[in-house]
Amino acid sequence: MLRALLLENLHPQARSILEAAGYEVVTRSGALDESELAEALQGVHLLGIRSKTQVTEAVLDAATDLVAIGAYCIGTNQVDLHAAASRGVAVFNAPFSNTRSVVEIALADIIALTRRLTVLDRSMHDGVWNKSADGAHEVRGRTLGIVGYGNIGTQLSVLAENLGMSVVFYDTAEKLALGNARRAETLDELLDVADIVTLHVDGRSGNAGLFGAKQFARMREGAIFLNLSRGFVVDYAALRDAVLAGHVAGAAVDVFPVEPKRKGDPFDSELRGLPNVILTPHTGGSTEEAQEAIGQFVSNKLRDYLATGTTMLSVNLPNLTLERREGVHRLAYLHRNVPGVLAAVNATLAEHGANIEGQLLATRGEVGYVVTDAVAVEREVVEALRARPETIRLRVVS
Repeated sequence: MLRALLLENLHPQARSILEAAGYEVVTRSGALDESELAEALQGVHLLGIRSKTQVTEAVLDAATDLVAIGAYCIGTNQVDLHAAASRGVAVFNAPFSNTRSVVEIALADIIALTRRLTVLDRSMHDGVWNKSADGAHEVRGRTLGIVGYGNIGTQLSVLAENLGMSVVFYDTAEKLALGNARRAETLDELLDVADIVTLHVDGRSGNAGLFGAKQFARMREGAIFLNLSRGFVVDYAALRDAVLAGHVAGAAVDVFPVEPKRKGDPFDSELRGLPNVILTPHTGGSTEEAQEAIGQFVSNKLRDYLATGTTMLSVNLPNLTLERREGVHRLAYLHRNVPGVLAAVNATLAEHGANIEGQLLATRGEVGYVVTDAVAVEREVVEALRARPETIRLRVVS
């Protein structure tokens, strides 16, 4: 029986789908460190994680039975994708399932900070009645600057315009502006005009240190700042200085460079205790609706990969969409992307009298993926292909 290990409190749907497909599923509530994970993956074929568990090259070297990893979140920077691909381990994520949840918390943060609700709430809990409009504004008519115009940034753009905001965005890639949004050619151009700056960039290493003292100084006096993307993209000491100086009127932060692994672990940050600053524990996409959708989406991807070989939306392998076929043997052959592999596969099949019923090939960087449906595939064919020098992994999936 194939085994799956699910970490970090995944939604019950994740487990139910895999168990219904016939897998033995083990769940653990928190993340594991490198040595713990390497030990836990012995005899495990599927791994499910969120953002805390780091799947390093050393872990992948130890996990010789691992076939696929499901990142039950948007980001995949916690997985060494290149090392996984070179070992024939597919990685899937959920790029769309929690988009709405992140957008809604961003809007909630924007309104709360612009109206200084955190300050008023604290005063009331301290027994102080302070009915004043000082520093409180409507979001209507203000300019929202979105840094990173992907799935989250674009949806936020549309909803912000519905609230009467003007939108300007900056992205290093060419993106179509939605509605009346306007593209800024540089980050500085966005910072010059935005009343609210919100970051929605991905986890690529080039985004490290994207926002620091220089960028905070460039922001408009009294602007609002949000980071719901990655903790390592912002210098939070510089943000603290900007808030205490009154240059930044408020901030909302959901992600941190170092985050506790388990619920209830202690947390510290230089941003604690600052006025009009909202801190949340990486819960931007953590709604019951989003977590259920993520559990379904990623587990279905893992199930289908093992059952049919389909890799559509894998983040590290060539993408092929495959349907189950009856009466054939399916050879799912991951290999180094070098010339002559397809010819060698077909020659090997022909030598053993295996008639090809269907075949697809896709490549992605250094990895190629040949999927062949054939009749009467002998054991010698599988052994011959596995012995080829360019082989990464060969699976007979049906």
